Amino acid sequence: MAWSFYRLGDSAVLIEFGSGVDEKLHQEIRAIVRRIEGRPFPGFIECVPAFTTLCVYYDPMGLRLPKRKMTAYEYVCSLLREMEKTVGEDKEVQSAQVIDIPVCYGGEFGPDLGIVAELNGLTGEEVVSIHSSASYLVYAIGFAPGFPYLGGMPDRIAAPRKQTPRLSVPAGSVGIAGAQTGIYPIETPGGWQIIGRTPLALFRPEKSPPTLLQAGDYIRFRPIGEEEYRKLRGMEP
Repeated sequence: MAWSFYRLGDSAVLIEFGSGVDEKLHQEIRAIVRRIEGRPFPGFIECVPAFTTLCVYYDPMGLRLPKRKMTAYEYVCSLLREMEKTVGEDKEVQSAQVIDIPVCYGGEFGPDLGIVAELNGLTGEEVVSIHSSASYLVYAIGFAPGFPYLGGMPDRIAAPRKQTPRLSVPAGSVGIAGAQTGIYPIETPGGWQIIGRTPLALFRPEKSPPTLLQAGDYIRFRPIGEEEYRKLRGMEP
């Protein structure tokens, strides 16, 4: 797996590992994150993994630059290239947690369930069954605080984004866009096809970490009724 380095502003290095999105590559990226975080260099701030890339943030003023002339970017790249030579030595397999996500599908919580069903020649019940039968890997967190980019959705329920995005999508909404599914952690505009809603809070700024899901986690969606949804939300029946 070749590493390609790119400058990202004056305090970050973007490492690209390939172009194909797959679980094996993601696990290799997670191993590199563990390696960097386990042996951080002076000035290191954080790693942000994505589908095929890893962004390494650093504080230029905190680096211990050598006497010979090197920019902060060149120095950090040199440290990462040394790590690249030995990264294959990390044989640790980190077990990922599987998180249960209860979802109330259809109705007021999933206004686009019928659209997704019609586009795929399915019934709403079949869409729910297919969507909730898969395990999904959290590849990255982004777009909004706590928004999980998930892999593993069956192609049978893929659907295009809405031509006109909604101005407001409620927090907890579960949507489909193309061959991906995701969960809106906060109320925000959005163009995904909304098929349900979870009562769980994905973004909790008062907690550490502030997001319920982390890259590397697996999730499974579990269908629930409206009564259980309101109970879990602490709402009046």
